[in-house]
Amino acid sequence: MRQSTHIRIAGPRAWTGEGWTPLTLARRLLGALSAEQGQWLLWIPVTLSLGIGAYFALPLEPPLWLVGVLAVAMLTLSLALALRWPLAGRLAAILLLVPALGLLAGAWRTAGMAAPMLDAARGPTVVTGRVVALQKQEHDLRLQLADPWIAVVPTAETPKRLTVLLRPDDMLPPLGEKVRIWGRVAGPGGPVEPDAFDFRRYSYFQGIGGSVVAYVRIERQGQAVPADGGDWSLWLERLRQAIATKVEARLQGGAAGLTTALLNGDSSGIPDDDLAAMRVSGLQHLISISGLHIGLVAGLVFLLVRGGLALWPALALRQPIKKYAAVLAMAAAFFYMLMVGSPVPTLRSVLMTGIMLLAVLADRNPFSLRVIAAAGVAVLLVVPDSLTGPSFQMSFAAVAALIMVYDALAPWLARRRREGGGGWMGKLAAYAGGLILTSLVASLATTPYAVYNFQKVANYGLLSNMIAVPLTSFWVMPCGLLACLLMPLGLEGWAISAMGWGVEGILWTARLVAGLPGATLTLPVMPLWGLVGFTLGGLWLGIWQGRVRWWGLIGILLMPLSFLFFTLPDVRVDADAGVIGIRAADGGLLVSTRQRARFDSNAWALRDGLPDPPRRWPKSGSAKDGLTCDGAICLYRAKGQVLALIDDREGAVTCPAEALNAVISLREEAECPAPLIIRRDDIVRRGAHALHLSPSGIRVETTRPQPGARPWQ
Repeated sequence: MRQSTHIRIAGPRAWTGEGWTPLTLARRLLGALSAEQGQWLLWIPVTLSLGIGAYFALPLEPPLWLVGVLAVAMLTLSLALALRWPLAGRLAAILLLVPALGLLAGAWRTAGMAAPMLDAARGPTVVTGRVVALQKQEHDLRLQLADPWIAVVPTAETPKRLTVLLRPDDMLPPLGEKVRIWGRVAGPGGPVEPDAFDFRRYSYFQGIGGSVVAYVRIERQGQAVPADGGDWSLWLERLRQAIATKVEARLQGGAAGLTTALLNGDSSGIPDDDLAAMRVSGLQHLISISGLHIGLVAGLVFLLVRGGLALWPALALRQPIKKYAAVLAMAAAFFYMLMVGSPVPTLRSVLMTGIMLLAVLADRNPFSLRVIAAAGVAVLLVVPDSLTGPSFQMSFAAVAALIMVYDALAPWLARRRREGGGGWMGKLAAYAGGLILTSLVASLATTPYAVYNFQKVANYGLLSNMIAVPLTSFWVMPCGLLACLLMPLGLEGWAISAMGWGVEGILWTARLVAGLPGATLTLPVMPLWGLVGFTLGGLWLGIWQGRVRWWGLIGILLMPLSFLFFTLPDVRVDADAGVIGIRAADGGLLVSTRQRARFDSNAWALRDGLPDPPRRWPKSGSAKDGLTCDGAICLYRAKGQVLALIDDREGAVTCPAEALNAVISLREEAECPAPLIIRRDDIVRRGAHALHLSPSGIRVETTRPQPGARPWQ
């Protein structure tokens, strides 16, 4: 009787009439959600993500045992509630236990990746190590060293892996060889400002603890691992290099770089201009091996195997050849994932493809939100740090949105199929319409994440994808699969050349679209809470089936509104105390120098939504921007505050007669009195600084409020 009451409340009339009090709304909401218990499981990856996000947002690293105790406590509570009230137990498991497991997954992953990381730059010095990865980029050469030895660093503080930037005129050594390098070593850089992407944390979870800039040619010291032996990862890396060599023998320039990226996952050979064109035209997703590529590989293998076995009637009539084809397609997708290095979009795609093929083996429908939910849970538990990167965010957003939209259109599409397709013209129109709809939905779903991570929007992405995606699907990837099958026989040359023709078409499209007026739109950084609101609102809209789903529009609207309630910093300082940036009167960005920390100051301008790099302020200052300079000291007046900005040039500093609200000094000493003093050692210890000015005071944010509080700091 109680359950029928819930269902009645959830009906269409439940949302009309009198009684719009908070208590009444809460009862109606609970009633509507209880009527859709079949959808509850789809929220597991969402609450798991919230737990992981909470872990990475913590100011201090929690003890692993404490997080484990919390997870056990939530498990106990969920079980206790389930025994007495099954519905409450399910809710507790999703809302309490799963987030606790997210916290535990993050802490466990962090503990498992623990390794020393370098901090301050040192050297030049001697570095030795074993070469485990190679990258040949347009303007430089890079490699990765395992088990390094650094002359000026104690063994206990030496990272497990280092990246090395070689001289442009150097030669790449063979994989597995031990090399000796003379150069400067440094640790990975942190965020360029608070809440920006944390490169140091990313390097931590990649197992990379520092970098080396080689000053002289490297010295080869012999094979540390036998050429025909070693671990499987080294074998795969050699296979990737062999593929790259075969591609370079047939193709050149951007075609060679993009073809190599599609075959072995290494995009380092794509020229900068072509990479920028693909980014501006909205085709960068073709470089990242994801659902499109994995689906094509698995689908092509499935069709080839099933078609080949169907030619053998004795086997086709007696055996489940479709299931045999599904198994081989799964194996092909898995091997392709290993070949391209197992990035997050590829891992997600392989998991989804594997689950779909398992559904084929079990004679079940493979297309549903449960597939992507299961893949999301698997990825988050294995690599929880992927949640903070654009690859996870954009790939899952695109796939989830496509499944939700096509689920909603399923009745209409089924009716269209029953009525007939209208001949080949109708099928062609249906394919074109499906392509337009797919590109439009994927673009709309991923745009907020592109704005949050890159502050860029590709305005003509729909146009470029309508050309490049069919070309990739029907020409490039089939030729690539054929080339891989022919490589063991040494007959891959013509297939690589044919693949290159299609790749040239993709690059031509990217260059054409990128050259159109207004091809890209630059926006200021979106606050995290706006992105979270959009994500939860979109999921609420797509997962629930009744009228309650429309409440999700509130969350989606938080995304554009977040820009109105977010203020950009007025003053910035980079983490190495090399450059100071201030807000100009016209909203632009002025910096103290363009000779140092150029990457940081360019990133500031991008996060401000500025289309051009920042300008260096004049030596005498800029009166219209509230800046006056005298030698090594500048006074910046804005929003009722007066700040002294002291650079590290030699010479005495003459303190002003007027009272200062703050002093930022790139020197060891501040030299001028003020209530707020930020010295060079404060900046180096606490990371990049961002100051927000107002008539009531100065708010200071840093990238390391508590130095060393997290393992990657």
